Amino acid sequence: MFSIQEVTKQTGMSVRTLRYYDEINLLLPIGKTTGGHRLYGEKELEKLREIQFLKTLGFTLKEIKQILADKNWDWRDGLQKQLNHVTKEKEDMIEIEHTLIGLINSVQLDGDLDLQQTMKLIQLYQHKSQQSKLYREQFFTSELDQELLDKLPNINSDDPESLEWVSLLSQLKQAMPQGIHAPETQKIVQQMHEKTIDTFGDNEDFFDKVWAIRSSPEKSEQAGFYPIETEVLDFFEKAWEYFIADQNNEQD
Repeated sequence: MFSIQEVTKQTGMSVRTLRYYDEINLLLPIGKTTGGHRLYGEKELEKLREIQFLKTLGFTLKEIKQILADKNWDWRDGLQKQLNHVTKEKEDMIEIEHTLIGLINSVQLDGDLDLQQTMKLIQLYQHKSQQSKLYREQFFTSELDQELLDKLPNINSDDPESLEWVSLLSQLKQAMPQGIHAPETQKIVQQMHEKTIDTFGDNEDFFDKVWAIRSSPEKSEQAGFYPIETEVLDFFEKAWEYFIADQNNEQD
C-alpha cells in the first residue's frame, strides 16, 4: 500500500487533488492509517494514471467518472465526440488568434484602440463574412483576379507581407501633417508603389477594381475591407497621383 504522500511523488498529483477525487467518488482510497491518512493500492494507482491520461485528452472529471464506471463504454463514439469538441475549440482559438493579430495591427495603424468601436467592427465582419465573399466575387470575376485578391493584405494576419503594408500605412498616416509633396511622404508612397508592383504586377484593371471599392466606405464594408478613414484615403490618392506624375515627368 502507498500513502497519499507516496502517491503524489509517483504521479505528480497534489494531495488536494487526491482528496477532491475521494470527495466526488472518482478515486477512493482502500483504507486509512490510524492517523487518518489515505492509503492506496496498485489498482488505485493504475486507475489514477487512467484518469490523468483521459484528462490529457480533454475529458472532464464528470465524463471520466462515467467512462471508468461503464464497462460497456463506446470508445469509438466517445473519442469521436471528444475529437469534434477539441476541433471546435481549436477553430475558436484560431479565430481568437486572428482577432488578436488584427487588434495589434489596428493599434499600430491608429495608435490607440476604441474597444466599443472595435467590438462592433468584429461582430459586423464576422456576421457578413459570407456576404463579403459573394460581393468580392461580383467584382473580381477572372481567375487572375481571384489569385491577386488572395494577395491583398489582411489586417488579421501576421504574415510578413500584411505586416509590411500595415507598417507603410501607419507611416503614411504619421506623415500626413507634412503634406503630399514632402520627401518623407513621397518616399513612403514610392515604397508602396514598388511593393504593389512586386506583389501584383502591372495589373491596372485589378488596381482600378480594388480602388473603386477601397475609396468607398460603403463598398469597403460590403467587401469586408478593413475601414480606413476617408481623409487618409484622400491623402494617399493625392500623394500617389503626385508620385506618378513626377515619375512620368522624369521619363519624358
